Amino acid sequence: MAIVILNWNGCEDTSRCLASLRRLQYPSFEVIVVDNDSSDGSPSRIRAAFPEVTVVEPGSNLGFAGGCNVGIHHGIQEGAEFLWLLNNDTTVDPGALQALVDKASDPEIGAVGSAIYYMEDPSKLQAWGGGHINFWLGRSRHFEHAVPDKSIDFITGASMLIRREAVDKVGVLDERFFMYWEDADYCYRLRASGWKLAVAGNSRIWHKGSSTVGRASARLDQYFNASAVRFFQRHARLPAIPLWTGVTLRLGKRLLSRDWERARAVWAAANHI
Repeated sequence: MAIVILNWNGCEDTSRCLASLRRLQYPSFEVIVVDNDSSDGSPSRIRAAFPEVTVVEPGSNLGFAGGCNVGIHHGIQEGAEFLWLLNNDTTVDPGALQALVDKASDPEIGAVGSAIYYMEDPSKLQAWGGGHINFWLGRSRHFEHAVPDKSIDFITGASMLIRREAVDKVGVLDERFFMYWEDADYCYRLRASGWKLAVAGNSRIWHKGSSTVGRASARLDQYFNASAVRFFQRHARLPAIPLWTGVTLRLGKRLLSRDWERARAVWAAANHI
């Protein structure tokens, strides 16, 4: 079992996450922190505070997909049967990992998600494992209540347990998604290869959210929209519909709020359609 955590200048968040992992009720696991070229001294600080953790430094910022892939490859080399992708701005319930593995006892399941709660409002559900993609409006939405596994289109990368056999068949995350939509893309590839998705409701984690680039930022819009273009071009039957509808809705929202910087970021992504 390998737990893969990506860190980029988030030592405090990552340390809280690692401290919660020490309380996991699971017999054996390796924690792999992949540091995306942090400038805050994260690698040395994490090694000093958590000597049991493997810290890997690729030497550059590979983005979410690329950084996670470094950890996935390391886990596979160490013989891991499951790989748990976990955001660094989370804390976990002691039974979270066991619940994920128990749910994955069905050999047809390729990826399992957790019940994710808001860290600032611990009783409020942020996402039931993942969500749904609307191919008419060009957007994704998390389920904010329990739904049947068959309703899940994708598992969010904030907490995704992946079966080793699924990685062997489908491969790793697509590194052309620098940030955002890589989890949805991966789950659609899993489903296309015959794997099922599932959510373990007893696997509870608490998620801070948007701690890397910040909420309501032009940088977020830049990454989000560029990745959305790539996703719908790959998976939509009629890509032009979700692409232009999604861009129009997001652009209109920014213009109405007179957020010109974010509007320019959305429009820049539209130019790649």
